[in-house]
Amino acid sequence: QVQLVESGGGSVQSGGSLRLSCAGSGYSYSSYCMGWFRQAPGKEREGVAAILNDGSTSYADSVKGRFTISQDNAKNTLYLDMNNLRPEDTAMYYCAADTLTPSMTAIQALRAHLYNHWGQGTQVTVSS
Repeated sequence: QVQLVESGGGSVQSGGSLRLSCAGSGYSYSSYCMGWFRQAPGKEREGVAAILNDGSTSYADSVKGRFTISQDNAKNTLYLDMNNLRPEDTAMYYCAADTLTPSMTAIQALRAHLYNHWGQGTQVTVSS
């Protein structure tokens, strides 16, 4: 059974940084794709960053150059380093995992509907 547990959220001022972590179990990174998603009140869940088993990554345009997704395969942990945070980054952040399908690209991995396994979320609040 796949389990994902996020941590690292909090409240920061604009321009600050946070590191989110997602501890996973019940799957092998070699056959899974992983992603970070966020959802603000009244808005749809959106893909923030994704990573495939070959290390290829993709990012939403709104976070490119500020956020970095990475994973520690030995620890089965996914990370999201967030720098230069803005008030519009305020949201609940979720990590997700699912089986890597043939020919999947990192850009495609930003689509929330492709994922069946989700963590409980961690809140990020950025004040101006």
